[in-house]
Amino acid sequence: METYGYNNPENQGQYQQNSENRNYRSEKKLAAGIFAILLGSLGIHKFYMGYINEGVILLLSTIMIIPILTLVTCGFASVIYPVVFIIPVIEGIIYLTMSDEKFDRTYIQNRKTWF
Repeated sequence: METYGYNNPENQGQYQQNSENRNYRSEKKLAAGIFAILLGSLGIHKFYMGYINEGVILLLSTIMIIPILTLVTCGFASVIYPVVFIIPVIEGIIYLTMSDEKFDRTYIQNRKTWF
């Protein structure tokens, strides 16, 4: 007797693997969104998703560049500082409101770096 679809023993491993991948994607999306909202100015969400260069940019801008610019420009560069905190929050909201499939396609497969 021939079995088709889900009952075919050859395909059951494939369906189980796809289900596990979906769970992994949603966990990664959730963690990246939470990291972006809570620790985004340090670039933690970028490091978590494998975007090392973007993570370093956020980390250095928070820890070194913006404070030094603020001192050098007598406080005028402090206008830039809130942007470093707002952009990751926006990214976190985008991650959390996006479907798992779209998140996977956009940020995991196509490697889109900034929102």
